[in-house]
Order: sequence, then C-alpha cells, then structure tokens
Amino acid sequence: MNRFSGTAWSRRRMGDALLALSRAAGLADVEAQFGSVPDDAPIGAWMEIAAARLGLEAEPVNTPYRELDSMIRSMGPGLLALPEGGVLALLRTRGSRAQVIAPDLRRCWLPIREIRDALAAAVEAEARPAIATVLSEAGVPETRREAALTSILAEALGGNRCAGGWLIRLPPEAPMRKQARSAGLDRLLVWLVSCHAANYLLFIGAWVLIGRGALSGQLDVGWLIAWGLALATQVPLSMAVVWLQGRFALGTSALVKRRMLQGALKLTPDETRSEGVGRFIGRVNEAEAFEALALGGGLAGGLAIIELVLAGLILGAGAGGALHVGLLLAWLVITGGLVARYARRYRVWTEERMQLTHALVEKMVGHRTRLAQERPDQWHDQEDPALRRYLERSAVMDREEIGLTMVAPCWLVVGALGLAPALAAGADPTGVAVALGGILLAEGALAAFAAGLVQLVGAFTAWKRVRPLYEAAARSEVVGDPNVVVRNDGLLPREQTGSVLSARELSFRYPSRSAAILERCTLEIEDGDRILLEGPSGGGKSTMASVLVGIRKPDQGLILVRGLDRSTLGEEGWRRRVVTAPQFHENHVLAGTFAFNVLMGHRWPATADDLAQVETLCRELGLGDLLDRMPSGLLQMVGDTGWQLSHGERSRLFIARALIQEADLVILDESFAALDPENLRRAMECVQDRANALMVIAHP
Repeated sequence: MNRFSGTAWSRRRMGDALLALSRAAGLADVEAQFGSVPDDAPIGAWMEIAAARLGLEAEPVNTPYRELDSMIRSMGPGLLALPEGGVLALLRTRGSRAQVIAPDLRRCWLPIREIRDALAAAVEAEARPAIATVLSEAGVPETRREAALTSILAEALGGNRCAGGWLIRLPPEAPMRKQARSAGLDRLLVWLVSCHAANYLLFIGAWVLIGRGALSGQLDVGWLIAWGLALATQVPLSMAVVWLQGRFALGTSALVKRRMLQGALKLTPDETRSEGVGRFIGRVNEAEAFEALALGGGLAGGLAIIELVLAGLILGAGAGGALHVGLLLAWLVITGGLVARYARRYRVWTEERMQLTHALVEKMVGHRTRLAQERPDQWHDQEDPALRRYLERSAVMDREEIGLTMVAPCWLVVGALGLAPALAAGADPTGVAVALGGILLAEGALAAFAAGLVQLVGAFTAWKRVRPLYEAAARSEVVGDPNVVVRNDGLLPREQTGSVLSARELSFRYPSRSAAILERCTLEIEDGDRILLEGPSGGGKSTMASVLVGIRKPDQGLILVRGLDRSTLGEEGWRRRVVTAPQFHENHVLAGTFAFNVLMGHRWPATADDLAQVETLCRELGLGDLLDRMPSGLLQMVGDTGWQLSHGERSRLFIARALIQEADLVILDESFAALDPENLRRAMECVQDRANALMVIAHP
C-alpha cells in the first residue's frame, strides 16, 4: 500500500471506503455506521453484507492477468483490493487515468498503468526477474526490453488470477428510474431524441432547399450542393440513431431481465406451488413479450410523436393552414379510438391464448395418467371447443389489426380533401407544395405511431401477468450486521452460547386455512443434539422445518440462533446457520455438473479444496460407485439434459448439499425414505459424524 500512500484505504476502514464511494457515485445516500472490519472476518462475505446495508450489491471481481487492464477501465464504481492490503475506491476512469476517493475524501487521478502494476505485482514476482535476465542475456536492446517483457509475461501468466475487488452497483430491486440513471440510459435517451429530431429536421430542410429553388426558378449549382450536403449529413445521424436505439434497448432489456429474475427468486414456495407448469411457461413468454413490445413500441411511438409535431408545424405553414392541423388532430383521436377497441379485443384474445397454453402443457405433463384414465373418444371434448374459441378470437383480432394498418393510407385521402378549399381559392403553389409535403410526412408518422401503439397494447396486456414478478423483486430482506454475521468463516464461536437454536411460542397459519398448523410450539436445540421429529402427514412437520430455516415467517413467537434473532443475522446469515434438505418433490437437480449441484448453496465457482471436500463427502454417503461410473466424475453434467440420477442418488445428493455448508443445524425432511438398508446405514453414519446439530423428519 506504500505506493498509494494517502489514496488507499486500510482494511479496517473498508466500510468507510464503501460508504464514501457509493455517495460519490450517487448510488446511496443513507446513513450507516460499520466500524472497524474484524481481523478474522472473511472479507468477501463482510463486503457483501455491508453493501446490502446500503441497498447496493457488491459483485466480486477476480480477473485473469491478461484482462487486468480492461477490468480496471470498466470497474468504476468499485473497490480494488491491493495485494499488500487495503483497497482503492475507484470512482470512474477516463483515458489512461482513474479517479479514486482518498481516505480524506479528496478525488485523485492515478495512472491506470500504475494501478495495474500494483495488482499484478504478486503474480509477476517470480516470473519477472527470470524473464528480464533471459532478455538481457539474449541481447535484446533496452529500448525494446520492456515491451518484450510485457508480451512474454502476458503469454506466460495470462490465465493466472490477480487480486480483484468488488464492483459496486444497484441491486435489481432498486427503483428502475434510479437504475436507468446509474446505467446512463437517461443520457442515451436524450441523445437518441436529439439525433432523431436533428435527422428529421435535416430531411425537411433538404427538401425545403430544393423545393424553393425549383419553385422560384433559381435552381443553380449552389442550391444542389446545399441539398446534397444536407442529405449527406443525414447518413451519420441515421447511423447514430440506430446505434443509440440498440444501446438503449440492450441496456433497458438487461435491467428488466435482472428485475424479473430477482422477482422469480423471491417468490415464496406457496406462491409457486399454486401455479401449474403451463402458467409458468405462459408467464415466461409474457415476460419476453413485455420486454420486446414495450421497448419497440415505446421507442417507435416516442419518435413518431416528434415526427407528428414537425408534420403538424409544416401543415400549419402550408396552404391548408389551421384546417389541416385540425384534421390531423381529429385523425389522431380516431386512431386512438381504434387502438382502444383493438386493446379490448387483444385482451380477450390473450386470455384465450393463455388458457389454451396452460391446458395444453398440463395435459402434456399428465399424458400418461390421461391415457390410463380417460377414454380415447373423450380426449378432444375440451380441446376442440377451446381451439374454436381461439380461432374466432384470432379472426376478430386480425380484422382489427387490418383496420389499424389503414389509418395512414386513409389519412392521405383526408389530407387531400383538406387541401381542396385552398385549391379552389387559388392558393399559392408554394403553399400547396408545403401542404403536400406535410401530408406525406404525417402519413409516415401516423404509420409509425399506430404501429407503436399496437406494440404498447401488447406490452400493457403482458404487464398484467409479469407484474407480480416485478413487484416481488422489491420485497425487502433483513440484512443484518456485517460485524456480527461474518466472524470465524461465517459461524459464531460455539462457546459463546450453549444453544444452537431456541424457539419460543411459535404459531403459524396458512392463509387458506382457518386453523393454525403450528400453535405455541417451543423447542431448544443444542450442540450435538440428534432429534427425530415424527408425525402423520399434514401434521406440520415440514412447516416447522420451513419456519426454523426461515423460508416461512411465524405469525408469532421468537426464534434465536446462537442467541441472535433474524434482524441481527439477516436472511443470508440465518440461512448459513440453519440449512435443510426439503422433501423430494420440493428439491431439484439443476442442469449442471454434479459438483455444482452439491456446492450451489455453499460457494461457486469451486476451488480445488471444495472439489476434494465434495468427493470425500459423497463417498462417505455411498456415492463412490456413481462417481466412478460417470465419465467426468464430479464434473459430469447431470439433470434433465445430462446423466440421469436414481431416486436414491438424488436423495444423497440433497443430503450432501446440506452437509457441505457446515451449518450449526441441519434439518433433513424425509431424506432417507428412498435408501436401501446398506446405503441408509452409511448415510446415517455420515450425517451423524458431520452435522453439528441434526433434526430428522420422518413418518412413524
């Protein structure tokens, strides 16, 4: 940290660095006190929770040597971890320099090359002297030696990981306006509107020049050159408009996708369980439609409004005057009425389509049951009427859409009729030419405007179905105190309290039921406890597990882990201390490697030590034969698109997923039901050896 004396923050003041950087970047304006970072705290977990306290995300960055320079240039705002300790609070980069926030809150500019050399020093420490010696002995001139050294280092160390840092950004649940401003989308939109307006004005100006010259009889070379220059200037402006549209659409699309994904992850089990596969697929399709139609329709409609305003001004200056402007406004009202009627038809058609999609998917999923229980002559009793209704709605929709496509051509007729009084009164030819130009410009703008409104109707209809996902993303989670949560690799010292989990007077009732499933339950679990929870189906065993883990919140009562409540530990801290392997139908093997499926609740990407721990654990659970059979071992793709696992193999994978997290309390819900006696014995021995405190849920 010596070379950055005065600009680098010490490890203990990383909370202050995060707070200063987030305020300077305009990402957060909340008051927070972090204090000194504990020496024994895992800094990655501490930073993640500290950022969440500010309503931000701290995304870890650990880049290869060859990409170090580009990482620094795209980092801001972010915290760069220096190999010798401490961090640089990087606000932004410009050219070859980076602006950092110093501990005294000064903004200083540092050479990016200097920062890059500091981050790469540890990786280059051994290789640089040896390569320099070789170059010297080879007689490479000193003027070229540094360039040669840099090239050889990049080739030799390109894949080595360097000290990285954390990219500080707004989370998906932050207000979209704030996210858009942080991503620079507001500036892109201003540039887009400005370039489009300038392009359109140039187009109009070019034809004004050539028209005046032709009508006045003064069309000489100068007029033609001016006309050609105006048209030529449109080329870069048109290219800029297309480029800005693409940048704006991609940026907005990324924000919407992040928001929807966050919302899907925050849905409760009860919310997801109440919907079938067909409705989920329909919601995914509607989310895609909302994103595409809202962006396309919004941009097209907005730009078309600019064109309509300019066309109205030209019509007002033409021979038709106020009459033409009034006709254009009336035609816009008629267009709005047609769009409103189209929206009603579109809404009905969408409901029919969604119902058809849901029914089709559900019948495909239950196809075997249907074959066994339904007579063949009844298979189409429901599908045929549904298809007929859908086709009828589609025909109505097509007619409405055809009507909207005629808005612009019919305007040409209306505009020409509006010019008739001026022609009858012997209007000036120049005014007539201007009016004709305005009519043609309005025709193109009306076509784009109607098309944009049609897309916005589709987006608004889709929004009603994706709105629950959008709103679910804003659900707040308890963050906790980073100085409490992340100590000793995420676990509080066990000697501090004698109790792992303490529950007092817990009650829980499902919204759809009048009677409570849990009522005034009290439970105490200490280190080393082995608890068997038995009871009939529907008795509340799994509900109790979900409440203890934090998936569901009790209606009343208090739960403490190591003497701390959820507001102190936070949601993530709580889940690290109490983990569960839910029942088979609520647990899943994702399409990925076997190692990923085990480590997904612990850490990913995996280190060599992580993979070694997974293999040892899996062999203790009796999965050694499976690992030996799979060609790629732990890195074998499993799930629906990979190696198929048996029921018992899946059960033991779920157990391994829970045990690898080394939590204070492990809850296994019906995890041993599919195991044969030998594998049951091995799994039980492994679980009892590895779990600090254990609760097993089973039927009597």
